[in-house]
Amino acid sequence: MELGRVRGSVWCTKKSGEMAGCKLLLVEGWDPLAQSSGGKLRVCADVIGAGVGEGVLVVTGTAARRAIGAERAPVDAAVVAIVDGLEV
Repeated sequence: MELGRVRGSVWCTKKSGEMAGCKLLLVEGWDPLAQSSGGKLRVCADVIGAGVGEGVLVVTGTAARRAIGAERAPVDAAVVAIVDGLEV
């Protein structure tokens, strides 16, 4: 899992059938210890309804496909949680 911050949404007029109903978000890497965002932007399937500016947990690979409930979906990353707080 990785921490990220939602930066926006991605719209597609046509998607693979396995992705029907999936909202897509643009997520940027987030380092809460440095209190900064930065790094690579990634398109993630959203299974929980996260919004722009929220901190989120992102899973990749097989975990992402399982999160959206479609093992054969062409999904590489999914938002699976909204971060309410951190303690270090």
